[in-house]
Amino acid sequence: MIAKTPEPPYYAVIFTSIRTERDPEAYYAASDRMVELAQGQPGFLGVESAREGLGITVSYWSSLEAIAAWKRHADHVVIQAEGRRGWYAAFKTRIAKVERAYGFDWSGEN
Repeated sequence: MIAKTPEPPYYAVIFTSIRTERDPEAYYAASDRMVELAQGQPGFLGVESAREGLGITVSYWSSLEAIAAWKRHADHVVIQAEGRRGWYAAFKTRIAKVERAYGFDWSGEN
């Protein structure tokens, strides 16, 4: 699903990863829980995710401060450590400022 974001500017956290075969059920449960928790954080705007070999998750935030607070969230810190211990063969996080956005969907909304 495409995230409904406000007019720019806002920020995108782009998380790309290559998964290991370790405990996929626990991984997907943790992933779902992180999205659920992120949705309740101040400044969270939306999320988009795809996985076909390479996983890409983009979360959208109102400010760099909101991103930093999410990075420090206690449950998120635990899951980040679990990812480093064996869920990911490799990952990269990038933070970007969205200055322009455009598009359409089938309902005609932007």
